[in-house]
Amino acid sequence: QVQLVESGGGLVQAGGSLRLSCAASGRTFSTNVLGWFRQAPGKEREFVASISWGRASIYYTDSVKGRFTISRDNAKNTVYLQMNSLMFEDTAVYYCAAKGVSSWAYWGQGTQVTVSS
Repeated sequence: QVQLVESGGGLVQAGGSLRLSCAASGRTFSTNVLGWFRQAPGKEREFVASISWGRASIYYTDSVKGRFTISRDNAKNTVYLQMNSLMFEDTAVYYCAAKGVSSWAYWGQGTQVTVSS
């Protein structure tokens, strides 16, 4: 299996920045895509961004384009989410996920991001 551990969450003022990290271990060869999701209280879990291991194909949800940047370090089996110009609406638990053959099969425990206005 694949283990995913997020870090880097915290409390930040609106307009500030955070960088989330997701370290993958275990059978990392079993997945080719890593991504970030978030879930705010009382809301559905939302896709944020994803990146592939090989060619680094990148996707973002519209609400974070121009503010968030996903990247990866293949040697460290780590994916990052640089979050700039944070807004109150970005407050959520952020989850790292790894895609299996048909779905997002592996999930981290989540890290809380709280943006104060």
